Amino acid sequence: MSPAHKRFFLLEEAVGSIIVNLIINGAIAFLMFRGASRVPLWGQQSIAGDTIGTTFFLPLITTLIVTPLARRNVQAGRFEALEWARDVPSALQWLPAGTFARGVVLGLLCTVIVAPLSVGALYALGVTDLGFWSFVTFKALFAAALGAPVTPLIALLAIAK
Repeated sequence: MSPAHKRFFLLEEAVGSIIVNLIINGAIAFLMFRGASRVPLWGQQSIAGDTIGTTFFLPLITTLIVTPLARRNVQAGRFEALEWARDVPSALQWLPAGTFARGVVLGLLCTVIVAPLSVGALYALGVTDLGFWSFVTFKALFAAALGAPVTPLIALLAIAK
């Protein structure tokens, strides 16, 4: 992997994802929960429900946005495409080639792995609800933490031939 690849994955995809997801998901939390003084852990409009939704939709939407952008970088000559066998871990090579299908599978994987751990941790810590601004902060930080490793992975898969 070239220095241009490493810079792309670290700065543009990982750090860029942190910034974008902090802002976007903070705004989503603000808009969706603005009428609530407190957000419960469980229920129809809740921390758990929002966290589960975020673990599915963030990878899906990120895949739909990042894949064409990353491929344009290869087409523009910023760096070369990567080789599946050499540059992509074999454990990831079973993922679907299609952008939407790959996004759905990554979303499902994150939902099955990350959501139970996250909601379980909140429950174990005794969180029963959060004040509005605490929830907005939680959602923004959670999305940034989820996007930081997921976005470079999506970009890696997008530019592998």
